[in-house]
Amino acid sequence: MQFADFTVWKYLASIVDIVLVWYVIYKLINVIKGTKAVQLLKGILVILLVRVVSEFLGLVTLSWMMQQAINWGFLAIIIIFQPELRRALEQLGRGRFFSRSSNPDDDDQEKTVEAIIKATDYMAKRRIGALISIERETGMGDYIETGIPLNSSISSELLINIFIPNTPLHDGAVIIQKNSVAAAACYLPLSESPFISKELGTRHRAALGISEVTDSITVVVSEETGSISLTRNGELHRDLKTDGLKELLTSELVIHNKAKQASSTRWNWRGKNNG
Repeated sequence: MQFADFTVWKYLASIVDIVLVWYVIYKLINVIKGTKAVQLLKGILVILLVRVVSEFLGLVTLSWMMQQAINWGFLAIIIIFQPELRRALEQLGRGRFFSRSSNPDDDDQEKTVEAIIKATDYMAKRRIGALISIERETGMGDYIETGIPLNSSISSELLINIFIPNTPLHDGAVIIQKNSVAAAACYLPLSESPFISKELGTRHRAALGISEVTDSITVVVSEETGSISLTRNGELHRDLKTDGLKELLTSELVIHNKAKQASSTRWNWRGKNNG
């Protein structure tokens, strides 16, 4: 009986061990989901695939190069994923690592769009320069950390007040995360594209720069002309009217989000039927 009991306990411990490992992996995936680490992980998978294919085809030199990349990969992962690892440890220390994540509601998205529209219309008429970046799938935690944390509910009044000239937070970008103002006075990477018009200033270059490295949507109000522009996926939409800006923001933030949630709901419904 003792031997049998030990065997049963060993099997139960193995099952618990596997379940816990998978759960930790799942939470780690949620931590890096929506960050630049996803693209880096894809690069690692490509290296592993090339290593297997080169070994199969007998490509000695390429196989050796890939093996060296894998051998030094652990150290590279620690260096490259340092922000994500730090964020995971911070969440673990705050007790948020094992909490559930929630998606923004459609009503909150619509309120965010309305606040941005109202604020940009006010600032454009008065030629108040502004730079507002909205986080989507790709995380912007690295850029949020360069600014002053606010973690405030979004409103047009708050956005206008931030960008009033000669105030402490007016110089830099506001980053909106999960329908709240995460930080102000943030530094965004400048685009190095040679095709940018020379008449565009630092705000437009920063808006293009962040759209080239993330899937964020960024709204710019020109201080010189009062014109409104929007960047997404490395593209610049200039001289937008209020209606045009509202249409673009609604399409990208509200309609796209509803379609994504509907697709996820259909997938879950089919999965339940099949199960």
